[in-house]
Amino acid sequence: MTNNDQQQAAAVENAAAGRGGLSQQELDELVASSDTGGRSAGGPVGTFLMLVALAWSLFQLWIASPIPFIVGWGVFNDTESRSIHLAFAVFLGIAAFPATRSKFQIGLGVFVPVVLAFLFMTGAKDDTSTWWIPLIALGVVATVVLGSPKDRIPVWEWALAVVGAIAALYLFVYYRDISGRVGAPIMQDFVVAVIGLMILLEATRRALGPALMIVASVFLMYTVLGPYMPGIIAHKGNSLSEIVNHQWITTEGVFGIALGVSTSFVFLFVLFGSLLDRAGAGNYFIQVAFSLMGHMRGGPAKAAVVASAMTGLISGSSIANVVTTGTFTIPLMKKVGFSSEKAGAVEVASSVNGQIMPPVMGAAAFLMVEYVGIPYFDVVKHAFLPAVISYIALVYIVHLEAMKAGMQGLPRAYTPKPLVQQMIGIAFAIIAICALSFAVYYLMGWIRPAFPNSAGYIIFAFLTAVYVGLLYVGSKEEPLKMDDPNAEVTTLPLPGPTARSGLHFILPVVVLVWALMVDRLSPGLSAFWAASYMVFILLTQRPLMAIFRGESKLATDIKEGFADLIDGLVTGARNMIGIGIATATAGIIVGAVSQTGVGSALADVVEVLSGGNILAILLLTAVLSLILGMGLPTTANYIVVSALLAPVIVTLGQQNGLIVPLIAVHLFVFYFGIMADVTPPVGLASFAAAAVSGGDPIKTGVVAFFYSLRTAALPFLFIFNTELLLIGVTWAQGIFVFIVATFAMLLFAAATQGWFLAKNRFYESAALLLIAFTFFRPGFWMDMVSPPYSEEAPTEIVQAANDTPAGEELRLRVAGLNDLGDPIEFVALLPIGEGATGEEKLEAAGLAFREDSGKMLVDDVVYDSAAQSAGLDWDQEVLRVLKPVSQPSKYLMFIPALLLLLLVIFLQRGRNARGTRQSVAA
Repeated sequence: MTNNDQQQAAAVENAAAGRGGLSQQELDELVASSDTGGRSAGGPVGTFLMLVALAWSLFQLWIASPIPFIVGWGVFNDTESRSIHLAFAVFLGIAAFPATRSKFQIGLGVFVPVVLAFLFMTGAKDDTSTWWIPLIALGVVATVVLGSPKDRIPVWEWALAVVGAIAALYLFVYYRDISGRVGAPIMQDFVVAVIGLMILLEATRRALGPALMIVASVFLMYTVLGPYMPGIIAHKGNSLSEIVNHQWITTEGVFGIALGVSTSFVFLFVLFGSLLDRAGAGNYFIQVAFSLMGHMRGGPAKAAVVASAMTGLISGSSIANVVTTGTFTIPLMKKVGFSSEKAGAVEVASSVNGQIMPPVMGAAAFLMVEYVGIPYFDVVKHAFLPAVISYIALVYIVHLEAMKAGMQGLPRAYTPKPLVQQMIGIAFAIIAICALSFAVYYLMGWIRPAFPNSAGYIIFAFLTAVYVGLLYVGSKEEPLKMDDPNAEVTTLPLPGPTARSGLHFILPVVVLVWALMVDRLSPGLSAFWAASYMVFILLTQRPLMAIFRGESKLATDIKEGFADLIDGLVTGARNMIGIGIATATAGIIVGAVSQTGVGSALADVVEVLSGGNILAILLLTAVLSLILGMGLPTTANYIVVSALLAPVIVTLGQQNGLIVPLIAVHLFVFYFGIMADVTPPVGLASFAAAAVSGGDPIKTGVVAFFYSLRTAALPFLFIFNTELLLIGVTWAQGIFVFIVATFAMLLFAAATQGWFLAKNRFYESAALLLIAFTFFRPGFWMDMVSPPYSEEAPTEIVQAANDTPAGEELRLRVAGLNDLGDPIEFVALLPIGEGATGEEKLEAAGLAFREDSGKMLVDDVVYDSAAQSAGLDWDQEVLRVLKPVSQPSKYLMFIPALLLLLLVIFLQRGRNARGTRQSVAA
């Protein structure tokens, strides 16, 4: 294959964009080029790569299961598991992903190893031999220059893949030796670390493109070149010994938390989604969505949103979601009147949101468990409401687009029942589901204490009985087939038979949600049990379904089920290549940040740029996420931005009197990270959708960005209104927040789309935005009308504490010194406890004051008291005291908002009526 041929082959996305009706082979190539590896090696080599991927999946299932602990063999600690995980990822990253042969990519592949070799040599201490470093760089450069064909693996790439895997396995093989010399690497450590870093960066270039390789390389260069940097970000510089020790030999860099989460959690969830899709759940979700929503205005587009939401339950990949559902939905959207760009944009906007849809969110959500230090259950709880609201708003956006264009839905397959009868049926269905849920919950609660040693077997038997029953129900319906989206659609599938044909696909999701939410198992163990149940389903669903239909060919059915299982395990592993490499390479960045202290320096820069304003720093964070996301995958983007800016946002919030929960900040970064999959000029999901729709990828990305504005608005809202994340709310309050926030988001969508009941005038769009903001943050206006705090003199703090009811918080603006001895001002929220006088209340909070020359100073802070938790310390000066006062309910602000909404409705209905009369007269 010539270089020219390779350049053409590597541009499959661009070649595909602009053509509609791609074949399945072309779509598979499109997904492979970004997700699973674009190398199309066949024969023994292809079989070998398949076996390596299969071995990776089996290894991950082994370490997640309780079996190693039962048999006392094959138990790996976290570091050993990460080492083996990365070895698989690097080997497959080199072997499965051919390098792009553009001049820029080749130049980058040559430049980075040469520059790093030079810096490593200059950064080595005088007594360290460095003659071998250029040889390693020349070896990597040679593999880049010699070429990377798509249809075979040349000998130099075999060597690169094997050496890279050995370097990753080094921590596993020499774990005991390394643990005895932490901080004092020997020459063998130096050689392996330099080889490992250079090959990891090359694997990153192949699997994820140039951006992450460039960012990681810049941070490595910064580690060495610290003394030559501008003053604000300068540091002493790190020697080669320190870099080797920090980045490769310990768990501070490449083998850090990010790779650990990829190893422990993410792989199993990706594998679970792959197995479920292989069993046929993806097609089932699409067909159910179409049967339920295809008849509505713009029905295929609404069905695309619902299908993507259901696929998003089990998939954390934007591109795979786009191609899985988009292959079917985009042609049907075009058929009912959507342009190629709008059809692609709807699919992109709904598929990208799959990463924020619990229970299987994008890989970054699992990193939050470690970074924020909360259970995955809490991450899911906090993310649930914004994700559902975002999807409901997208369905409404699609409805508005259909209204603008006067579209109709597809013909129904049946005559609907009267509305009252439908509502009664829905009510009975909800009651039945609730009754069943309670019965299952209390049954499980009774089984565990009654049969502590055999509860697992009883539950499995119960699940299996339900599974067989649902399979029997499904066998009475016609098997679902993926219809040809380019064929003429005459009727939609019947909702009842379509839903009944695959009810058993819901069971693994129930197992996963139950393990996560009810049993509160770790994410890794929850995904293991769900994936294990999927293995059982894949092996049994074909034979059982055939027996129930009287078409049994037992040996053939078992063989096909086993083939499905192998295919699902291999696909799951190949889907993980990019994530495994991304988390390892992002570890280089995190390691450089912790080693050089650049995080605190950047915090100072950001604080200066934002002027200490919390909204300004949020905007800077959002822009940085979008810029980095133009080339970085979501996971790496989240790791970098959260490591650099999340602590800064929390600190600045406290200084401004806004207590921002850490989970809110991390979700903020996560949301803008997934927006990068949409945003032109390099939104990968937009390119994938354009390849399916035949539209222009840049235009598709622009339209998808406007559709996704609701996703961009939500993070700003939940930073200032944490009720949206279900923080500090009861069940009743949660339901109320959901209803109000959904209503507000629909109005926001109507404003940004320029259409409500009719085409908006500019002042109507402005009014709708104002109304939506009021529903999201009614307290913003009420605080202006009736301030929630009255300011008291610092010397009156005892009286202020006396006037504050127990359970309320006194706000104190204090000045003092931070941990580094620098002056700092911040707002402390001091909870007031029980007490007869102000002195007693302050004493109960663990606080004592003294007055000195008219200043009120903190004289004593009791250890582990409420005052210490609020950040108060000795000798801090109290500058302001804000005492809570009674305030009218903030929800009174809904009244003027509703009146303004009625005015907009009146104006638009009037225009509609006049337009109807004129058309009749004409």
